Amino acid sequence: MFDYISGNLIEKTPTYAVIDVGGIGYLLNISLTTFSEISAKEAAKLYCHQVIKEDAHQLYGFFKRSERETFRLLISVSGVGAGTARMILSSLSADEIAECVVYGQVAKLKAVKGIGEKTAQRILIDLKGKFDSVGGQTEIFSGPHNIVRHEALTALTLLGFPKANAEKALDKVLNNANTHLTVEELIKQSLKLI
Repeated sequence: MFDYISGNLIEKTPTYAVIDVGGIGYLLNISLTTFSEISAKEAAKLYCHQVIKEDAHQLYGFFKRSERETFRLLISVSGVGAGTARMILSSLSADEIAECVVYGQVAKLKAVKGIGEKTAQRILIDLKGKFDSVGGQTEIFSGPHNIVRHEALTALTLLGFPKANAEKALDKVLNNANTHLTVEELIKQSLKLI
């Protein structure tokens, strides 16, 4: 099993990349998220997942380890294959998928091309509680602000502010914050930006 492949990027497209390692070119299927990370690079290290079928051996490459772990969780869901998991990761980041599962956001998953109501609900049910096991690799759980942000967002929407505006303000405050903020401090600072 390959853990990662590191080398010169010979070819890059939104769906695959070819990495030259000691004269051997490895073709890795990638998501748009990974493509955006490597598009300006000449060399890269991609974390791998190998899928072996009767008629093909395929490698999937991911710029971040958390993206690979999310991919592995997605393909563990009945009815979600490697292609569908890659499509989901092309539309949503690993952190956004974790948020969908943690907060039960079916509509956000359904917005992904090829994902229907039943598949979205199956993903939420099958992966409930699994993102804790990613071991801090997914940034939503390694960031100190996830619970504080969620509580502040809930409070701001209950106050009548549009969710999109509240999220934008919260993210701006959290990106500029040098220290951990309490829910109250986060709400106060966000109100100045809305």
